[in-house]
Amino acid sequence: MTAREASPQAIGRLARSQWEIEALHHVRDVTFTEDASKIRAGHGPENMATLRNFAITTLRDAGHRSIAAGLRETSYAPFTRPLDLLDPA
Repeated sequence: MTAREASPQAIGRLARSQWEIEALHHVRDVTFTEDASKIRAGHGPENMATLRNFAITTLRDAGHRSIAAGLRETSYAPFTRPLDLLDPA
């Protein structure tokens, strides 16, 4: 970005977009303990990150503001509730 393009508004947008990414990483690390994961070989880490992101997105789309609370609620009926979240009806 050139000096002319670097307006306070543009810099503010960039800074705020970074915090959105950090918020997602915070949820993945705190709720899913991603940093403590022992999965290190091959495409395992990328695949697990994709599954975690899918879970977060699915819970948010279902109206859960707290991912931890959504995971707890879903775990009460592990054979039906996760599938209910995916039902578009």
